[in-house]
Amino acid sequence: QVQLVESGGGLVQAGGSLRLSCTASEWIFSSYNLGWFRQAPGKEREFVAAIRWSGGTTNYADSVKGRFTISRDDAKNMVFLQMNSLKPEDTAVYYCAACGKNWWSVVSGAPRSWEKYGYRGQGTQVTVSS
Repeated sequence: QVQLVESGGGLVQAGGSLRLSCTASEWIFSSYNLGWFRQAPGKEREFVAAIRWSGGTTNYADSVKGRFTISRDDAKNMVFLQMNSLKPEDTAVYYCAACGKNWWSVVSGAPRSWEKYGYRGQGTQVTVSS
């Protein structure tokens, strides 16, 4: 059974940084794209970033581009989300998720629909104070 476990959330002031980590079952890194989603209170869950199963290609939501960086360490079976210049509107529960490699499109890149990610973590809270 695939397990994804997030860590690294917390409370930070606007302009600050946080680094989220996600540890996954070992075999998932060989053939799964990995992504981060977030859900703020009263809002729908939204795509944040994703990294391709091979080659390191990344995609970002426009709202975080230039501020967030997704990376993966296959040796440690981990994926990271470095979040800089945080804003109060980044406050949300952040989820790590995985989808099969075939979902990554040469044309459009990573799937941005939560439904495409069949494996999901429990989430970690990020709160950015103004």
